Amino acid sequence: MEQLEVLTRDAVALAQGQTATPSPGSAAQSELARQLQICNACRYCEGFCAVFPAMTRRLEFGSADLHYLANLCHNCGACLHACQYAPPHAFAVSIPKAMAEVRVQTYADYAWPPALGALYQRNGLTLSLALAGALALFLLLTLAFNQTLWGGPAIGNFYRLFPHNLLIALFAPVLAWSVLALVLGLRRFWRDLTPVTSGQPVHAQAALEAGHDALSLRYLGGGHGQGCNEEDDAFSTARRRAHHLTFYGFMLCFASTSVATFYHYALDRVAPYELPSLPKLLGVAGGIGLLVGSAALARLALRRNPQHADAAQRPMDLGFIALLFLTSLSGMALWLARSAPAMPVLLALHLGAVMALFATLPYGKFAHGVYRSAALLRHAVEKRQPNQVAPAAD
Repeated sequence: MEQLEVLTRDAVALAQGQTATPSPGSAAQSELARQLQICNACRYCEGFCAVFPAMTRRLEFGSADLHYLANLCHNCGACLHACQYAPPHAFAVSIPKAMAEVRVQTYADYAWPPALGALYQRNGLTLSLALAGALALFLLLTLAFNQTLWGGPAIGNFYRLFPHNLLIALFAPVLAWSVLALVLGLRRFWRDLTPVTSGQPVHAQAALEAGHDALSLRYLGGGHGQGCNEEDDAFSTARRRAHHLTFYGFMLCFASTSVATFYHYALDRVAPYELPSLPKLLGVAGGIGLLVGSAALARLALRRNPQHADAAQRPMDLGFIALLFLTSLSGMALWLARSAPAMPVLLALHLGAVMALFATLPYGKFAHGVYRSAALLRHAVEKRQPNQVAPAAD
């Protein structure tokens, strides 16, 4: 009871503009710390998701703590709609929005190199479309120079337009760069999170739990399993379904490419592959899932409640979604028109979209899946340790 009274007094002081704890490193972090102090005094939402049990283990919120909690947040909006201190209350507690503003800092702060993270954060949609367009234009000009832009004997065989080794030479460095940038960013993020989340190593039970929570999107259930609160304030599972379609569609496309690579190098079976071959079955299923999921995510993003998200990061969100949509749309069109005169043009458009997607993976919303999975893993480790702030809570 004494602790609750102290926390309440500090929360009121913070809401009135006084400083109860040292200010973190940015305005967004300071605002999130202020709101979390109020939440720590109230604790009405303690059972909603992983954020609030993790929050109760802290009385002060440093930069690493805030990045950790912001990436644990799945932005379902349930806590906002349950909060008695939400706007227009004077405390103006809007945890989903405050978390989103800090979460986007994660992508820039941990990006490698940092300049590219900041650039994509400000101009994500423009940069994504411009990069995809420029790469596609380069390939179209190459086809025109080789007089293979429309029709011709290469119809139905991609490698007669762009040899396999040339495609490997173009795409492998871009993909290697993206993987390197993601690994370096994740390593820094993990090093910062580990000391503030008990410092204990990962063990099998925690890894299995975190993997389940990440792959099932458990915390997009709104804390009650009925889903997120969308723009009309009603519960909906649309966001969870759209994320599942997008993620598993992407993974099926990746599996298709991996199987095709195995066929090419291990079995000496060269593309193109037709139905019902395994690469094609995986690719078609993944393409449909990715197309429908990314379109649904775009619709949800455009209709998002302003209190659920950071408006400044919409271009970054839409940039990633646009590249996913263009990649799946051009891929499906290429498959359907593989014997048509337009096949070379569609191939250039598809390759341009894929290369732009690979190049921007470490700097946009793809990275949030990586950082969120790391935060869930650290949470699964931390929750198994004694709560030093409130032992009775264990």
